[in-house]
This record gives sequence, structure tokens and C-alpha cells, in this order.
Amino acid sequence: MMSLAVKTLIHDWRRFAPAIVAVAFSGLLVLMQAAIILGIFSLSSQYVSRSAADLWIGYPGVQSLDLGRPMNGRAELFAWMNPHVRRLEPFLWGSGEWRTHSRGIVNVYIVGIQPGPDGMALSGALTAEQRAAIDAPDAVLVDAADLHKLQIAVGETAEINGRLVRVVAATHRLRALGGVNVIASLATTRRLDPAAGPDGKVAYLLARLDGPENARAAAASLNAVGRTRGFEALTGEDFARRTTLYWLVESGAGVAFVFGSLIAVFVAVIITSQTLSAAVAGSLKEYAALRALGFSMRALRRIVVAQSAWVGAAGLLAGGLLTLLLVLTARASAIPIVLSPAMLAAAGGLILGTALVSGAVAIRRVGQADPASLLL
Repeated sequence: MMSLAVKTLIHDWRRFAPAIVAVAFSGLLVLMQAAIILGIFSLSSQYVSRSAADLWIGYPGVQSLDLGRPMNGRAELFAWMNPHVRRLEPFLWGSGEWRTHSRGIVNVYIVGIQPGPDGMALSGALTAEQRAAIDAPDAVLVDAADLHKLQIAVGETAEINGRLVRVVAATHRLRALGGVNVIASLATTRRLDPAAGPDGKVAYLLARLDGPENARAAAASLNAVGRTRGFEALTGEDFARRTTLYWLVESGAGVAFVFGSLIAVFVAVIITSQTLSAAVAGSLKEYAALRALGFSMRALRRIVVAQSAWVGAAGLLAGGLLTLLLVLTARASAIPIVLSPAMLAAAGGLILGTALVSGAVAIRRVGQADPASLLL
């Protein structure tokens, strides 16, 4: 049956080509929707994922990195009491109004980090030269993609909250989600926004442990006392996931993605089933001849199912090639996307499932294959 189905597909490939295209694009649409949405909202957590901290200690219940608020000093005291903690580093999150001579006010977030070469914050995003540059008073970094928003170039000056700052370098792939982030040293951040670290308080403490494998145990130990002491410890992975999910759920993008995916799958099933039904209807005489040769209805249905499976396989191959092309294009254009093996497997299952469901819908046309029609 499989051999006969393949031969039929090859012989009548023009009839089945629209079905292959519909199946391929349904899977491609759902996969790229998920990849782009997750890529966009991963921008909100990149300050966590591109840092080298094993633990992030912040205010209890903090849902997103940008929602951090100053903690009291007890968090640092209890963190040092944990036997796994080897190093702590403060992290500030402030805000301000950016002004230049050629533009009005732009609201920005001020990210305060340890400027030294061994700093944990953004260790995977900043070069040693950039970290050394912000060690100078009132020196800041801005992402290259945000320079046009701020109407400024590297080396020029602007004002944040009325204080003069100089853009000493441009970062890359550190764009903010829904705003502009300005990176500065801890001292500069406190001068620009005193509310970011009043009385020595910090928004987060980054902790390095004696080994990454002890992160969850250390977090659980700290949280046992942190519930009543005004702090919460999270592994870097958990905090990045929490931040991304907050933006995904609170913004409504998750619901929009599910709704759009259901529409894409529904349209693909309708188009593919109609295409397969038309292909079966166009081959009714061939099916009638097979029945006249002794093929049972069950055997004919198996042929249609086999054809659907091969349509799905061809759609999977076409969708894979198109996905590879789009991913390369997105990477070259600096468009953030996130693809994982689980997402690829889900998209592949969706493509095959769509083809098989469409084939099941088209099976009913096989019943019209009457051998008597050969006499007409």
C-alpha cells in the first residue's frame, strides 16, 4: 500500500502539491510565531541570562527584573551566612529622564552594575573595555539599536535627571523591551537616581556559589528565612523564566499566540483536507479499478492514509527548509528568535498530525469509487 501511495503521489504530484504547501506553512507559521514571540520576550530576561550569577536575591515575589525594588541590608547578612555563598555583588535598577539638545524627554531605565573586569552582571554581554569605560564618573553605555531613539552618538553627552552623562561605548544585542536601558556603574547610578539605592540598599544581590550544582539547595535554604526577612532567592534560570513568563502572560501575547496558532491549524486542515478530497475525487476511476481488481475498501482507505502520511513527510521537509532560511534571515537582521528542540519536535508533530487528520476527512470520498463507473 505504501509503494502504491508513493507512486500515486509521484504521478499526480500537481494534485497533491497544494496540500504539501498548506501543511508546510501551517507548521512554519506556528513555529515562527512561537520563536519570534519567545525571542522578543526573552529580551526582558537577557540581563539575567547573560550574567554569571548562580543566584539572584531580590524583593519577595518579584515577577520581573524591571520590577525590582530596594531591599534592606538583612538580605546580604543572611546570604553571607549561607555556607555555599562565595561572593556577592550588588545590582541596581533605577529610572530617569533622558534629555539631549536635539530631542525632548525620553524615559530610560538605569542599570547599575559592578564595573570591574570580574563583575558577574552582564559578564556574557560586555567586554573588559566597556566595563572599564563605565568606571569613569557619569559614563554610560547604550545599546547600538537605541542610539537613534536617544538622538545621540558614542562620545556625545546628554542629561539624565538633570545630571550630565557621556556615552562612552555602545553595546550590542542588549535592547530593552518596551523602553531604553542605560548601563552605568553602581556609583553613577546612585548619583543619577538616588531612589535606586537609598541608604545603601540594592534592588538585587548577585551571588556566586561554591558550585552551580548547589544553586537550588542554597536558594531553598535562603528562602526559608527570607519569607519573614524581606527577600527571595532564585536561580538565574528560574528568574529568567519568571521574567519572560510575566511579560508573555501579562501582555496577553500568550493568548494571542494560542489563538493565532489555532486559526493557522484550522485553516491548514480545511485546505489540506479539501485538496486531498479533490485528489481522491480526481482518482476515483483508479480507485474503482483497484476495487474491480479485488482491493477492499479497507485497503483503499489505507492507501489514502499512506498518501496523507507522505504529504505530511513532504510538508515536514519543505517546512524544515523554509524554517532554516527564515532563521538565517532573522539572525542576519538581528531579529530575536528562540528555537528549541522541543519546539521543533512539536512543530513536526503538528505537521504530521494535520496531514493525517486531513487524510481522515478525505477518506469518505473513497466510498464513491464504484467499479460500475468504469462502464460509463
